[in-house]
Amino acid sequence: MADSLPARVSRIVQATPVHDIHTHLYDPAQGELLLWGIDELLVYHYLVSEASRQMEISLEHFWSATRQEQADWVWKTLFIDHSPVSEACRGVVTTLNQLGLDPRNNDLPRLRTWYAAQKPDRFIDLVMEKANLASICMTNSPFDPVERPTWDRGFTRDPRFVAALRIDPLLVAWPETSDWLRTQGYAVTRDLNPQTLGEVRRFLADWTARIDSRYCMVSLPPSFAWPADSDIARLIEGAVLPHCRDHGQAFALMMGVKRAVNPRLRMAGDGVGCADLGALQALCAAHPENRFLVTCLARENQHELVVLARKFPNLHPFGCWWFTNTPQLIREITTMRLELLGTSFTPQHSDARVLDQVLYKWQHSRALLTEVLSEKYAAVAAAGWAVTDAEIQRDVSELLGGGFQRFLSGARVSADPR
Repeated sequence: MADSLPARVSRIVQATPVHDIHTHLYDPAQGELLLWGIDELLVYHYLVSEASRQMEISLEHFWSATRQEQADWVWKTLFIDHSPVSEACRGVVTTLNQLGLDPRNNDLPRLRTWYAAQKPDRFIDLVMEKANLASICMTNSPFDPVERPTWDRGFTRDPRFVAALRIDPLLVAWPETSDWLRTQGYAVTRDLNPQTLGEVRRFLADWTARIDSRYCMVSLPPSFAWPADSDIARLIEGAVLPHCRDHGQAFALMMGVKRAVNPRLRMAGDGVGCADLGALQALCAAHPENRFLVTCLARENQHELVVLARKFPNLHPFGCWWFTNTPQLIREITTMRLELLGTSFTPQHSDARVLDQVLYKWQHSRALLTEVLSEKYAAVAAAGWAVTDAEIQRDVSELLGGGFQRFLSGARVSADPR
C-alpha cells in the first residue's frame, strides 16, 4: 500500500538535512562561548522570564545565585510546581527525551551527572546528527569583548559552523562605537563624513574577511526609520549597503525588538513592538541591487512583510523569531507565506543559544512544516495537481536552507525537480 500524503511529506521532511540560518551558537573551538548542558537549558532567558512570574524568590536573589542554583529555581518553579506546558518548557522535555533521558525519572543531580560524562566533541556530533543539521550559522560580533579575542588569536574552524557578522553597536550606538573604532586603528570621527564612512567600510571588510561571514545583520527597534536624518540611516546608506554590494552579501534586518523593557530581567527583559515596514519598503525600492533578509518580531507585521516580499525579489523573509516561535503562530505565519510566496522564503531558524536546543526547535519545526505542507499539497491535489516525491523533495530542500543559500548568492531557483 502506498504511503499517505502526510506520511510521504513527513518522511522527506525528516530525512532532509537543514541549514540552520540564524543561531547564537559558536564554533566549538571558541570554547566556553558554545553553551550546552542542563543548567544552560534551564537558565535560557525564555524560561527565566516565564519563571520570574511565579518564583518564590526576588529577581535580585535569583541573579545573585550561582548558575546551578538559578537552574534549580527554574526547574522547581516550571517543572515541579507547575506543568511544563509552555513552548519553552516543552522544548526542554523534548530535548531530554531526544537524548534518551526521561525528565520524569531523572532529578537534576542525575541529569547533571549524565551531562558531565559527555565529551564535548562527541556531544556536538550527537546533537547535530539527531537534529539532522547540515550547518549552523552563528552570530558573530567584533564588538563583543569576550568573543573578539578568540578571532584575534585564531583557531581551526569547524566547517559545519558558519559565520554571520553582527553589527548592532555600529548602527544603534554610533557615538560610543566611533570612539572604540579609533582605538582599533580606524580613522573615524563622530561626524559621518566621507572619510569616516570609508573607514567604516574598511572595518566591515576586515571583519568579513577575518570570520568569512555569510551575511551581515542587525536587530532594530520599532522606531527604525529610513530614509531619515539619523546616524543609523546614514551609516546604512553610506557604509553598510555599499559594503554588501562590494562583497556580494545580504543585509539581514531583524525588526521590532524593544530592548530592556524590564531591565531587572536582564537579557530576558526585552519586549516587542510593531516595526514601520515603510522603512523596509523604501530600502528595497531604493536599492534593488542589494539583498535583504528580514524577520519581524511582531505578529502584526507578518502580513505586510509577506506582501512586500511579493513586490520585491530582493527581499527574503525568514524564520519565526522569538515571540512568534510558538506553534500557533508558526503554523499561521508559515501557511500565509506559502499561500502568498510559494516556497520562496525560509520558514524557520532555531535562534538557539544553547546547543541542545536545536534538538527540540527542529523537531517541533519539522512537525509543523510537515503539517502545513501536507495541507497545501492536498489542496493542490484536489485542484488537479498531485505532487510527486521528487517535487516534495525539491520544495523541502528549498525551505530548509537551499533557497536561502541561493538567495545569498544571488542565483535564481531552478524549476526542474529532477
